[in-house]
Amino acid sequence: MKNKVPIDCLHTGVPGLDDVLGGGLPEFSFNLIAGPPGSGKTTLAHQIMFALATPERPALYFTVLGEPPLKMLRYQQQFDFFDGQAINRSLRFINLSEETVQGGLEQVRQRIVAEVKTHSPALVFIDSFRSLNLVGNSEYGGDADFQQFVQQLGVLMTSWKATTFLIGEYIDDSSSNPVFTIADGLIWLRQTVQRNSVVRKLEIVKMRGRATVPGLHTFRIGDAGIVVFAPALGLAQRGGAAAAVTETRLSMGIARLDDMLGGGMPSGYSLLVAGPSGSGKSILAAAFLAEGVRVGQAGVFAAFERNPRRTLNGRIASLIDSGRIGVIENHASDLSIDEILSLLLREISRLDAKRVVIDSLSGFELAVAPSFRDDFRESLSRMVSALAVVGVTVIMTCELEDRYNDLRFSPYGTAFMTDSIIVQRYIEVGSRLRRLIAVVKVRDSAHSHELREFTIDESGIVIGDMLQNQEGLLGGQPSKKRTTDLIGLEIGTESA
Repeated sequence: MKNKVPIDCLHTGVPGLDDVLGGGLPEFSFNLIAGPPGSGKTTLAHQIMFALATPERPALYFTVLGEPPLKMLRYQQQFDFFDGQAINRSLRFINLSEETVQGGLEQVRQRIVAEVKTHSPALVFIDSFRSLNLVGNSEYGGDADFQQFVQQLGVLMTSWKATTFLIGEYIDDSSSNPVFTIADGLIWLRQTVQRNSVVRKLEIVKMRGRATVPGLHTFRIGDAGIVVFAPALGLAQRGGAAAAVTETRLSMGIARLDDMLGGGMPSGYSLLVAGPSGSGKSILAAAFLAEGVRVGQAGVFAAFERNPRRTLNGRIASLIDSGRIGVIENHASDLSIDEILSLLLREISRLDAKRVVIDSLSGFELAVAPSFRDDFRESLSRMVSALAVVGVTVIMTCELEDRYNDLRFSPYGTAFMTDSIIVQRYIEVGSRLRRLIAVVKVRDSAHSHELREFTIDESGIVIGDMLQNQEGLLGGQPSKKRTTDLIGLEIGTESA
């Protein structure tokens, strides 16, 4: 068939939901919003209703045996999307509890038909629909009569050109339920509690006529209502074509470090800065952002361990306060990678940022909810790929235990996913700790393999000369003592 009947899509007004729906909800569809108690079903329905209802496209919200409308509205009015002036103008609430108790399914159907004929709504909501299922099983012919009731309701709503939403408390998503097979769309909400974190997830089980994004998508309920976090890579790709690869190199803002990198950090690369506590990882990353501001490139600092205004130098704090460096600070313990990426992309877009710092992966992992930590490495890889799509240059810091006989660049096995690696290290000389730095990798680029000592003063990191040999570093006579170099190999010296 060459000619296709176009199906208009309704934008739900729920951030991120249209993305996982493949563009929005099909108009005149018959949908079910399902999930256990407290998962956010009513909030989602209200948020969609307030976003779509207008005097020209009115909505009817039927309540069955759940909480009465006045009680429900008392709590829903706390959300930003709530508009009290729309009630009885763009939308109406109708209680079906009397019909449900006294007359059962047939009387409920007659009341719904009468109200729809009177008000000609474009949107119809029935909450909680599962209550009608219980009535059908107890007073009528069980599932068969209820299935017939649902089929008749679906046909009527479609013929009246109404987009319909059934809200029901279901725990088992068994396909044997007649409502699930009849519905055009099935949106399933879930929530799990692990330790002190609550993780909410949404799944588009089906949506006829739409290419939805498969899988579970995390969402959060806040003052603004529900926000859905689409998959990391897809979230970046929907913004347009991938950034073009350029030969541009970015200065790190630290003398001699650009030379060690072979002329600076290639634009669009990701860099892992690994080292033990106190070795200067955050200071290096801050210098990278400050240099960006100096040359007219805004940056974003994602802090998962400490307040960057308090731990970094005053210059960085002033750049943050002036708005030239955006900050993401979230110390919650129930985040998902997709939520964090959403926050990053929002700041990147707001500032047109070209440089991003994630400090650190250790704190990042602790901020991620326990249920996401099993696939932390996989999710992190997707996030790095997504940031590459938008063309920003990324520095990630990672704290390592300073082991002298173990070569590791990250406890998460993430070194392979980054384009460049810088390692910072301590050595003990004359009862003093000294810091060393080396460039381990710059993909597709020549770089220095030197070990250089560096110090940290009020101006930041100061890189010194190349570490020539053990005698020169010690500044004394040759000896038979052995030390350990940057990558964990022992260096022996013989007496003259």
